[in-house]
Amino acid sequence: MAQGSDGNDAGYRSPVSRQSSSDDAKKVMRREKNRIAAQKSRMRQTQKADSLHLESENLEKENVALRKEVKQLTEEAKYLSSLLSSHEPLCVGLTPTSPELPYPPSNQQHTTYHQHIAVPHYQH
Repeated sequence: MAQGSDGNDAGYRSPVSRQSSSDDAKKVMRREKNRIAAQKSRMRQTQKADSLHLESENLEKENVALRKEVKQLTEEAKYLSSLLSSHEPLCVGLTPTSPELPYPPSNQQHTTYHQHIAVPHYQH
């Protein structure tokens, strides 16, 4: 009896084994797709990190340049302020009793009365 059973079983494939084989192929395909998707995701993350790193470097360079410009402009403002302070006591244009000025000059008019001041250009 056992011999007859063995002979019959050898040529017979159950639907479970065909389904298992089909499931295995699906798993392999799904794993391959997942592997490719994960690889693409890692590549996008790397590209994004590289892009952010470059942007950070560029912003740092710009920040250094802007800080340098602020420092230069601050120095120029101090220079011009000291120049104005040293000129004010000598300036006849600031006194409202001056015969050439019937009224106190406004900021815009004030510059027209000081054309005699030779201001050297501030060097950066």
